[in-house]
Amino acid sequence: MTENSEEKIRKAFQNKDWSQIKATDSWQIFRIMSEFVDGFERMARIGPCVSIFGSARTKAENPYYILAEEIAYKLTVEGYGVITGGGPGIMEAANKGAKRGNGKSVGLNIELPFEQKPNDYIDRDKSIDFHYFFVRKTIFLKYSQGFIALPGGFGTLDELFEALTLVQTMKIGEFPIVLVGKNYWQGLLDWVRSTMMEQEHNVNEEDLKRLHIVDTADEAVKVITEFYAKYLLKPNF
Repeated sequence: MTENSEEKIRKAFQNKDWSQIKATDSWQIFRIMSEFVDGFERMARIGPCVSIFGSARTKAENPYYILAEEIAYKLTVEGYGVITGGGPGIMEAANKGAKRGNGKSVGLNIELPFEQKPNDYIDRDKSIDFHYFFVRKTIFLKYSQGFIALPGGFGTLDELFEALTLVQTMKIGEFPIVLVGKNYWQGLLDWVRSTMMEQEHNVNEEDLKRLHIVDTADEAVKVITEFYAKYLLKPNF
């Protein structure tokens, strides 16, 4: 455990007097509000976009990096912008593909202790920095018309299940959700079906139908385009 982590744990058990609350918690609200306002204002006219999630640790020679770049490129050819977490790995690949396709390339960067920096393929006017994960995630979900998850870690799972939860509870539209990489995701889906659904009845078949699992860039993009074709909708940039 790091010294910083131990300090945060001890701090959580401390009682605060009114002056401490006024000096810290109350002012924190204004920082949260400012991040929401800045995010909303800068994203309001962004147009139809697809969020691409995935690991920051994926190297450029990894097949999933190459696949993420190709998916983003093909999405921009279809007229969609691309939103990522703004960092390295899969995020960099997706922004790189969007840039190659001359599409909108958005990066929602998060401030982290190990100093994640925005990658070089984000449009200069579409790179937004966040301190709070929950504000950043709200912007992801509010301004995306589809979600594509490539292999990633806890952050990717967090974003994926947040999107699923909001679709399931009808807080956002029934936007398409795509998982790329059957070898990576199939074990998770098998557990969701066998344990969550069949054994514990915590989800149902309709929930599982919201997930589309694919292996290729063409398949991923096809899920998005065919979904909107049902409504005769297509980006108009």
